[in-house]
Amino acid sequence: MEYTNYIKKIKIGDITLKNNVFLAPMAGVTDLPFRYICNKYGGVEYTPTEMVSAKGLVYNDKKTHKIMDGYIGENPRVIQIFGSEPEVLKEVVLRLNEYQDVDIIDINMGCPAPKIVKNGDGSKLLENLEKVEEIIKTVTEVSKKPITIKTRKGYYKDKPTAIQVAKICEKYKVAAICIHGRSKEEYYGGKADWDIIKEVKENVTIPVIANGDVMDIASAKEILEYTKADAIMIGRAAFGNPWIFKDVLQGVHYEVSKEEKLEAILEHIELATQRERESVAIPKLRKHIAWYLKGMKDASVARQKINQAETKQEVIQIITGFFGGQSNEQNSYSFSRTGNTAKHR
Repeated sequence: MEYTNYIKKIKIGDITLKNNVFLAPMAGVTDLPFRYICNKYGGVEYTPTEMVSAKGLVYNDKKTHKIMDGYIGENPRVIQIFGSEPEVLKEVVLRLNEYQDVDIIDINMGCPAPKIVKNGDGSKLLENLEKVEEIIKTVTEVSKKPITIKTRKGYYKDKPTAIQVAKICEKYKVAAICIHGRSKEEYYGGKADWDIIKEVKENVTIPVIANGDVMDIASAKEILEYTKADAIMIGRAAFGNPWIFKDVLQGVHYEVSKEEKLEAILEHIELATQRERESVAIPKLRKHIAWYLKGMKDASVARQKINQAETKQEVIQIITGFFGGQSNEQNSYSFSRTGNTAKHR
């Protein structure tokens, strides 16, 4: 079968997506600027937010609300929330019901980060499947939006729970489930277990999204063919490389010119510094710029300079110098975005 035959439309609840290649939500990475860049340069349609704290939303925390900001044209608008208290999650879903520009609500049951697990959230939930069921039952009963679940193979490597969680999701008519083929115990190490994704697909009828070690066209084709999953999520392979989505969607490797890479970096810098003051945005941008420059000649020298830079203009001068261009204070990109559309009323 030709590779492009694997790329197809998919329905999440009542929402039809143009293709089945998704960006994976990642804490500290998939903020608005990153999602915008992946959409513009890679063509990925499904771009979920970073994890949003359910408690933070209930308590009207401004920083938490800001995570939910979207860009004009972001369609569908997918908000990923996390928490472990069914009633708190229910309250958040009820509030999100009222906002027309929120299309899908994703609940994180897989994050392995220590600070998340310590609070009983994310992948910690996989140690208590009764609570998993209580949460899913509670939110699906009240949601007017499609509910999706993102989870892992299990909490422990030798005690997979993915099939059980998937069957709970199917029982309560969850719109889709995403399985990362690693346990919490494995974090991001080793090789993702595609067998567990395949087994989940064989045991439920709801859409299954495969996640883990999709790095290029070949692995995208292989995971779809092997697991028979309905869609794939690409995470770490998109770091500094939004063009990976274009590769996978078209089935042909896209050669990125230095000019286009520079353009993407400058747009990323501009949007990030429009959203937050430079003292906040610049430290966040450093890792993104390092990812963009990875593998390029003399990238380490540029990274060292950027790590010492404190202003947008300094960073732009370093980057344009690195690419052999000239800094231009008049060079500015303009963006449109939606505001914080999920304010409490």
